[in-house]
Amino acid sequence: MKIFKNQASKMSPNLEIDNVDLKILSILTEDANLPYTEIAKKCYVSGGTVHVRMKRLEDLGIVTGAQLKIDYSKLGYDIIAFLGIYLEKSSMYTEVAEELKAIPEIVSVHYTTGNYSIFAQLICKDTKHLRSVLHDKIQNVRGIQRTETFISLEESVSRPVKLDPTKN
Repeated sequence: MKIFKNQASKMSPNLEIDNVDLKILSILTEDANLPYTEIAKKCYVSGGTVHVRMKRLEDLGIVTGAQLKIDYSKLGYDIIAFLGIYLEKSSMYTEVAEELKAIPEIVSVHYTTGNYSIFAQLICKDTKHLRSVLHDKIQNVRGIQRTETFISLEESVSRPVKLDPTKN
């Protein structure tokens, strides 16, 4: 797959991502704990090759880090909520997003099309905690006109995009 600069501004022009790169990424999205030697066996390359390719993918900004997946409910965080945010003016997105980043209960912020300017995800201990975050923190952010809250009852799917190295 050839990716050109106009498709991804952080990448160099004429960047070549081949099937081995895609296979490495695909394996890691399934199990990020696998050692490079195990990935190498599955890709029929050396461990050093996997290491070099991962470093290159990081340098290019394709791989931006790794995350630990936590079941927050087992730590007492029982509320996952989504928040549709109406801004006074859409031009206020950047400054509002910066202020939302400072609220620890907010785990993601998206600039969106549709009814809301921003869609955010929060994780809270309970409804009292959620109410406090909404009232004491989010409603005090300058530029937010109003919000709509949606509480998740169950998450049925949470997965990375499946990369298919055979479909280039």
